[in-house]
Amino acid sequence: MGTFFEQLVNGLTVGSFYALVALGYSMVYGVMKLINFAHGDLFAFGSYLGYTFLIWGSSWITTHFGVWGGMASAILFAFAGTGIAGILVEKVAYRPVYPAGRLPLVVSALGMSIFLQNGIMAIWGPRFQAYPSETVPSLAFNLFGVHVTILKVFILGLSFLLMFLIYYIVEKTAFGAAVRATALDRETATLLGIDIRKVIFFIFALGPALGGLAGVMNGMYYRSIQFNMGWNYGLKAFTATILGGIGNIPGAMIGGLLLGILETLFAGYFPGGGAWKDVFIFLVLIMVLIWRPNGLIGEKMAEKV
Repeated sequence: MGTFFEQLVNGLTVGSFYALVALGYSMVYGVMKLINFAHGDLFAFGSYLGYTFLIWGSSWITTHFGVWGGMASAILFAFAGTGIAGILVEKVAYRPVYPAGRLPLVVSALGMSIFLQNGIMAIWGPRFQAYPSETVPSLAFNLFGVHVTILKVFILGLSFLLMFLIYYIVEKTAFGAAVRATALDRETATLLGIDIRKVIFFIFALGPALGGLAGVMNGMYYRSIQFNMGWNYGLKAFTATILGGIGNIPGAMIGGLLLGILETLFAGYFPGGGAWKDVFIFLVLIMVLIWRPNGLIGEKMAEKV
């Protein structure tokens, strides 16, 4: 039983990465009806930003602010840097293509994904890069027989805090109402005085920023990163988005967490499951598309009457 709960904690930790990236997918699709295939590579870019920050400043930061100060600084740096990158991607790759329709936007998104992936490889190299161990806390404790590291507690706590904060902003605030109105009908929202550009700026800044933050936590958790990791995480986050209901903020959260739990339990309990876990994940996607194409919670689509 202790093994099950340990795998459950591992699954929630991994699922929190998928959930944060899936939030970006859902927000962009909800407003723009665009699958931002470059989103996973922005996740990888954020991971490399955090790695670079820790490599260049780890000694000074750790000395003056301790391990936690270094972690917080790296996360904030990646959050801001990836948010800026997301805005630039929208301005360069998507904004000029909006009038052409959805299909050219999808092609542009795929092209930007390839550009980002190869840009990361050109700057940081094709080999795995390791997060410096001295910048990651190694404390652990036993909770009811379950081995839990303080890093997992930090990742889960920060992830859940951010997910509920995004839910509150989108569902409970005046600006969130503007975002939802834009997703429902952009033309009517414009007539009502909503600044569409601010809404687009918000989703293309916040979505990638959350992905970059998740990338840093992923690097701290696994201790190694690679230039092409964004494609795999992007596909899994997209699967989580479909699983929960695309365009649905709570659905993205639940889908990501559920996907992480299913993946970890499959890898832990099935012989050779670690090698087949990606196949299992996409089998789940196929089953959801067949039996519940709108997702577990339901797809929020803008329908005009």
